[in-house]
Amino acid sequence: MLTPYNLGDDNGGLDSVHNYYEHIVFEEIARQLQDASADSDFTADVACVALNHLPPHYIRHHVDMAFYLSPKASQEIEEKVANAVRNAIVFVTQRGGRNG
Repeated sequence: MLTPYNLGDDNGGLDSVHNYYEHIVFEEIARQLQDASADSDFTADVACVALNHLPPHYIRHHVDMAFYLSPKASQEIEEKVANAVRNAIVFVTQRGGRNG
């Protein structure tokens, strides 16, 4: 059984920890589905599938990643995210996900 930790009123700063890919996956979904009328369940399913096909990369601040990434690494991440979202849209659509 997990024991809850008492980290104080600010949750020990853990509220700022998140997966770097979440925000850029959400933006890419919006870009790729901008002309489609996708419902929220479809969009959420696409986000989950895409994120599960990308490596987890936890950070506290996006500016940290922007500072340390080379332009080449940044472009590679953008391409990986675009491919993951594209494949997720196909996957969810083929399995009866609602799109529209």
